This record gives sequence, structure tokens and C-alpha cells, in this order.
Amino acid sequence: MEQYSDRLDVIFQALADPTRRAVLSRLGGGPASISDLARPFDMALPSFMKHIHFLEGSGLIRTHKQGRVRTCAIEKAQFAAVETWLSAQRALWEGRADRLEKFSTEHEEERHDPLSRS
Repeated sequence: MEQYSDRLDVIFQALADPTRRAVLSRLGGGPASISDLARPFDMALPSFMKHIHFLEGSGLIRTHKQGRVRTCAIEKAQFAAVETWLSAQRALWEGRADRLEKFSTEHEEERHDPLSRS
């Protein structure tokens, strides 16, 4: 479980940065070269490459070089790990919300029906 948690920590750290999220959004439309990905950002290429390396290290993207062009693509398997965790959290919180609603409804009914307290 700790190894799974470490992997999620790295993924969420990668997703925490707006530049990296923008890169991932762009890659959602298909693979792109580093130069195409870097074009909309007002930063030096070495700074942009740190974001690419972070995304690659987190496993969210993969890169390959053909000639002088390095191309990036989404790595879908890592997103499955995030979806699994989010689904588990959603189920946990929905269960808690259901229990709270039941508790609240029961106590509201008791408040309005004094005979039910006996």
C-alpha cells in the first residue's frame, strides 16, 4: 500500500502544476513534439524540459526521439491508478454522506413526532 501511495504522491504532484496540466491537456489530443508543446509557454526551453522530465518521471507521459525530434504521448496506465483511487474515495464519501442523511432524517422525524421518543 505504501508503494501505491508513493506513486499517487508523485502523480498528484505532477498534476499540481498548471504548466504540466496544460501539457497533459494538449497531449489528450494526441502526441506532440517538445517544440509544439513548449510554444504556448513564456519560458526558456530548459525550464520547460524540467516539466517534461517531471511528467515522464511520474509515468504520466512517455517520450521517444526520432532523429532530432522528441515526441511526447500520454501514458494511460498511470491515469488508471488515479481513477482507481478516486473511485475508492468517492465510494467512501458517498457512504458517509448516506449515513449522515439517514441520521439527520431520523432525528428530524423524532423532533417532529414527540410520540416516537418513548
